[in-house]
Amino acid sequence: MTAESARDGRRERGDATRRTVARRAAAIATTHGLDSITVGSLASAAGVSKSGILTVFGTREAIQVAAVAEARQIYRESVIAPVWAEEPGAPRLRALMDSWVAYLRAGVFPGGCFIVASTAEYGRRSGAVADAVRRLKREWLDLLEGELRAAGAADPADDAFRIDAFLCAANTHRELFGRDEPLDRARDLALEVIGGSRVADPTSVG
Repeated sequence: MTAESARDGRRERGDATRRTVARRAAAIATTHGLDSITVGSLASAAGVSKSGILTVFGTREAIQVAAVAEARQIYRESVIAPVWAEEPGAPRLRALMDSWVAYLRAGVFPGGCFIVASTAEYGRRSGAVADAVRRLKREWLDLLEGELRAAGAADPADDAFRIDAFLCAANTHRELFGRDEPLDRARDLALEVIGGSRVADPTSVG
């Protein structure tokens, strides 16, 4: 084995460890919070040694930031990518609501939506982890606003706020009461926002 191939092998193992640990950390965060993550508990849950985790990440904060990044990737793959072929605007938004409900029903994360769980935990906090959580939430809101704008909504920010509020409430009720009905209710209410958004009057004076 050459030195280069040995380095490549170590890099591949390091990448595999990083992904495994980050994914497990993201899952734990939805049930116990990002702050609950410790190297010891994560090593046991992920089946990776403490030294292996610390070699890859270095610090607990780096693990938490990686968990947010992994959750973002999972969210994009599970919720957004399946509907991206839809026409921008209302058609994509309607598909996005169905995709979000499917993501919750599939139990992608054991504690429901990662975005909802992490933003509740990290409100009014500062630091690298809070910044990563805040960026993830902002990215989701920007996506909703952009699609609402494409749909001709007069106030995309207000409508995005309403849709996001319905989805957050549905996740909270589902996790608290253990029933899926709130997901369908939130989707239907969000669809009313999408279908009933006040369309900007192109003749109005700004």
